[in-house]
Amino acid sequence: MLSWRRLAAAAVISCVAVVAGCSKAPDFTNVDITGSKSFATDFSLPDTHGKVRTLADYRGKAVVLFVGYTHCPDVCPATMADLAQALQRLGPDASRVQVLFVTLDPARDTSSVLEQYVHAFSPAFEGLRPASDADLAAFAKAFRVVYAKVPAKSGGDYTLDHTAGSYVFDPSGQLRLFARDGQGPDPWVHDLKLLLD
Repeated sequence: MLSWRRLAAAAVISCVAVVAGCSKAPDFTNVDITGSKSFATDFSLPDTHGKVRTLADYRGKAVVLFVGYTHCPDVCPATMADLAQALQRLGPDASRVQVLFVTLDPARDTSSVLEQYVHAFSPAFEGLRPASDADLAAFAKAFRVVYAKVPAKSGGDYTLDHTAGSYVFDPSGQLRLFARDGQGPDPWVHDLKLLLD
């Protein structure tokens, strides 16, 4: 399962490799996608209280848009823990970062389940939940997120294979980074400091 996720992340990275090499940019640890036309530059999704959120709601903050699902056994909780640690290490600057967890599994990730999940990592984290399968598909297409249900070998349960990465916007609302998952908190601290300076 992890190899499929790595392949999906590699596909996203290869889509923006040319952009990353076009100009002198800050020394980011993650992939610089500044100026890329391959991804959406905004979103419109309900939060766990039903309020539709867009990037404008977080103007002035660096926004980490992470996609996953609450039943994820490995990558998602590890990345959420890494982000929580990174924000602790940022100290007061953490108030200038907003982590948004977009569920790819709204059927199981009800508003209450999603809110409880994100707040288990940090009370400042927010969950976003597409209102329908069509909204989820549109969001995934706009951000080039790949996801697919994988039925369990027995019973009716399933997992999701999905793009293992996050999109990072700077405080002015510009999409800047594709951040690979599974790196630990250090790259997050490094790149978020650059975006906040």
